[in-house]
Amino acid sequence: MSSRLKYIVVSTSTCVTVLLLIGSVLGQGAPQDDTYKHIGVFTDVVSRIKSEYVEEPDMKSVTLGALNGMLEAIDPFASYLNADQYKDYQKNKDARRPDVGLILSKKFGYVGVVGVIPGSPAARAGFTTGDMIESIKDIATRDMPLAYADLLLKGDPGSTVELSVVRVQRPEPQAVKLTRTVLALPAVEDQMLAGQQVAYVKPGALSAAKVKETAAEIEKLQKQGAQKIVLDLRNTSVGEPEDGIAFANLFLNKGRITYLQGQRVARQNFDADPSKAITTLPVVVLTNRGTAAAAEIAAAALMDNKRAELVGERTYGDASLRRAITMEDGSAIILSVAKYYAADGKAIQDNGVTPKNAVLQTEPQVEYDDNGEPLPEARKDQTPQPQKRLEEDPMVKKALELLGVKA
Repeated sequence: MSSRLKYIVVSTSTCVTVLLLIGSVLGQGAPQDDTYKHIGVFTDVVSRIKSEYVEEPDMKSVTLGALNGMLEAIDPFASYLNADQYKDYQKNKDARRPDVGLILSKKFGYVGVVGVIPGSPAARAGFTTGDMIESIKDIATRDMPLAYADLLLKGDPGSTVELSVVRVQRPEPQAVKLTRTVLALPAVEDQMLAGQQVAYVKPGALSAAKVKETAAEIEKLQKQGAQKIVLDLRNTSVGEPEDGIAFANLFLNKGRITYLQGQRVARQNFDADPSKAITTLPVVVLTNRGTAAAAEIAAAALMDNKRAELVGERTYGDASLRRAITMEDGSAIILSVAKYYAADGKAIQDNGVTPKNAVLQTEPQVEYDDNGEPLPEARKDQTPQPQKRLEEDPMVKKALELLGVKA
């Protein structure tokens, strides 16, 4: 049996036991005696693995795998950092270091892509929601702490980082080299559709500045005669919860936007402030699996308050308050201590936001070269092809239909 296979067997056995432990420890109202019984089972299994496995395993690696498996089982954005890793994390967490523009979570033990910052090196290389990163700088991401993966992607401006990626549309692992750069959020896109009746607005990312920019664009389009709005939140995965709350408030003059609650975090309600609403025009919101975090909070608020129809795909599921909890040995876990809930009481991180008007996102077929860079489309004839009108996008078309407007 190969060393890798032995490691997988041991890690899997341990992780299964840990998952059983989690179910007991985190189960609300679980009797204390029952919890201790499961802890005893876990300890016994680890002891048997150590003493009876075909050869004595590396228990440090097994324990690390178990810890990361346990955290991923309850929170795909959680991380366990050893003392040295946590020191690096504290030193760099607030620094705006050059990056490649990937938004990450854990999936099946590996690092997965939630989304990309538009215009970033990752976006230009064709990374998309659902891609799996096998390694970063030749370090396997299996059981890699998520926060550590983020640190590895940052570096000096102009420096490069090599990744091995399994793309959604290409199952074979592929090496990709990305050049780090100082990232900037994209400008808000807007235009008039359907004979100047409908304002199309795509923020691309959410931040305090983007909320203000979006508000200004919507007010400008209203003055130009817009009577309805298509709000495109597809692939909008950048933004803090407070940005999503402020963004939703642009369209809501009453109602609950969201609330935050955790086991040790008292419930906090976020209600619409009528003085911050800027429009009463009918709205349709577009979402897909790359809609995450702040954009999900906004989409859920507009849907649950019956302020907007939603069109598209279920969103990713990422809306929580995360904190670093330190251990005695200097290590730490970064964990969601509270979740943001939609007005209907569903945890956004657990359920995402599902539009009532389901329309699948059409993915362009892209070929990549040996460096992982997208190849330009090869056409037999070199005749320039006309750019497709936005109204031909299936989701936009459905949105216009719901607004009662012909494309």
